[in-house]
Amino acid sequence: MFDGPNTPRAAAPTLPRIVLNDTTLRDGEQAPGVAFSTAEKVAIAGALARAGVPEIEAGTPAMGPDEIAAIRAIVAAELPLTTIAWCRMRTEDVDAAIAAGVRMVNLSVPVSDVQIAAKLGGRRANALEMLGRVVGYARDRGLDVAVGGEDSSRADVDFLIEIVAAAKAAGARRFRIADTLSVLDPCTSYRLMAALRATTDLELEFHGHDDLGLATANTLAAVQAGATHASVTVIGLGERAGNAPLEEVAIALKQLYGRETGIVPSELGNVAAIVAAAAARTIPLNKAIVGAHVFTHESGIHVDGLLKDRQTYQSLDPELFGRSNQIVIGKHSGLSAITSSLARLNLPANSDEVRGILARVRTHAVANKGPVENETLTEIWREVCEQTLPNCA
Repeated sequence: MFDGPNTPRAAAPTLPRIVLNDTTLRDGEQAPGVAFSTAEKVAIAGALARAGVPEIEAGTPAMGPDEIAAIRAIVAAELPLTTIAWCRMRTEDVDAAIAAGVRMVNLSVPVSDVQIAAKLGGRRANALEMLGRVVGYARDRGLDVAVGGEDSSRADVDFLIEIVAAAKAAGARRFRIADTLSVLDPCTSYRLMAALRATTDLELEFHGHDDLGLATANTLAAVQAGATHASVTVIGLGERAGNAPLEEVAIALKQLYGRETGIVPSELGNVAAIVAAAAARTIPLNKAIVGAHVFTHESGIHVDGLLKDRQTYQSLDPELFGRSNQIVIGKHSGLSAITSSLARLNLPANSDEVRGILARVRTHAVANKGPVENETLTEIWREVCEQTLPNCA
């Protein structure tokens, strides 16, 4: 029965916070050509903490003394977040993580038949034995454990359920469903997560790759199906096409579903800039959430609407991110944008002059393949104004 306009509605239940586990310092650094120094790792970890990220994968201790030292430096900074080490399902990797000073590890085990054949001699029993032995080893040494199911998206679902049960029995608190090869879409992500959620009360984390441009969508679908944690990286930095971007997942969860993550929106631009500089990567102008053009408008119809009511053509509030709307003058500008820009520059013009200025703006934009800056707009105003009033200042 549909509620009528005066029907009292029960208060919506408060949904638990989604925990974002940022793996920029591990999976992000696996992007081709990216290598962070210890100082950069500590700086990125600090920026993530200021942005409200509750967990980070700080690296892979088994890489050796330098990586261990970098992770120890992050731990020593005593940031308000959980520092996790990524490990293979090996006791020696656990020992390296202990040397790095972390209190939690992500132990990765192959779970698809393809990966098991290549790495474990083709026997599922080997994966189960290894999991029980190494998770128990880590737990006996006081570590919290998440088990990462490598290539979960290509695993037999019944075996994946068996693996999750084995992880819980061994003492793990979490299981990560990894779409290692980016083969899922949102519908299959939802179904896979829902199938696992129906069988376990473990924390379930989704780790998506972006080869098909679906990492964010897949992560959102997994959360809708019962994932409690989401694995992300700043600006989607990661191997191949990258991972689900921290900024996209955090803001989309809040904007679309009202799900809290504890992320501070005004810090997202800062952490993106720090990571991009350390990775020697350029943030695309049109990058969602943190790109320079997210709140920039040129289209005449859009600008006219925005000048009347910002909600006409903008769903995100730029003030949440410490930013503001920007109007660019160019080929697609209309009379409202020209009039507003002239007023902002204290350049008077009547309606005929504004039309003449708009015509020249469009010509200039096409010829120069770019926006018309204030200096150029002022010069165009002066040229048009002088035609109608020779002594125009």
